[in-house]
Amino acid sequence: MVGYLYCALAMVTVGSTVVASKVIAAGLPPFTATALRFAVALPVFLVLCWLLQARFPRFGRRDLVLLVLQACAGSVGYTVLLISGMSFTSAATAGVLVGTLPIVSAGFAVLALGERPTVRLLAAVALAALGVLAASGFSTVELQAPATKHLLGAALVLAAVACEALFILLNKRLRAPMEALPLSTLMCALGFVFASAASLFLEHPWQISMDVRALEAVLYYALVPTVLGFVLWYAGAARVSGMEAALFTALAPVSATLLANTILHEAITPRQLAGMACVLAAVGSLAWQPPSYGRVDAL
Repeated sequence: MVGYLYCALAMVTVGSTVVASKVIAAGLPPFTATALRFAVALPVFLVLCWLLQARFPRFGRRDLVLLVLQACAGSVGYTVLLISGMSFTSAATAGVLVGTLPIVSAGFAVLALGERPTVRLLAAVALAALGVLAASGFSTVELQAPATKHLLGAALVLAAVACEALFILLNKRLRAPMEALPLSTLMCALGFVFASAASLFLEHPWQISMDVRALEAVLYYALVPTVLGFVLWYAGAARVSGMEAALFTALAPVSATLLANTILHEAITPRQLAGMACVLAAVGSLAWQPPSYGRVDAL
């Protein structure tokens, strides 16, 4: 039960990144916000590595290239695209779209790793796609904006999900085994370097007037979903099976949508509820295993 609680709380923090990104998008450009996030989180990770005596393995050239690609996709790409998408769509809609991560990851495994798609996977992809289409319907607020902006926001959020799925895929291709804490620290450090370079080159942060609410959201993003979420997830995953841990990823879109309603006061439309139901059903269909009945021999 302790493991279940940790995993559930970790996924609630993951869902809250959508709401935090909505606040950040209103006050900071995406690369600058991403660099600030890693600048806050990196010292905490380094202290944790020192306290827990984490070891960093030696990497070959191939693994170094993969780590750089992981940082660009998962550390920088996901955050930048999510924040950018929140400028054009609602947090409730984005929360449903983020919930497609397990489906997108499974699709990447088929396309990139050559795994054969099962009937269950194809059905889950179709159901998740239906949920995305339903959740991308226009709410009363979004009807006042051009439809192209809303579709652009949904496309950016889905691109962020694709980056996170690519991060997961690349992690499976690493040859050198690496524990979660050193890997997270390294991703944080590389993400800070890349995001800072992009911020200095593209956004000129010294000319930006910093919004207080956006800075508070960045601080929350860095300390709660990034650091605390990591600790909770791996503490919980160590106490439950992989299949049980996977089930809790379905809490992320629920958390994002409910927090968008309670914190940002966004109305949850019937389309978004239908989309959430489709996405959760798709994830549940992948996680569910039919009971196996062994043969009972007569005594």
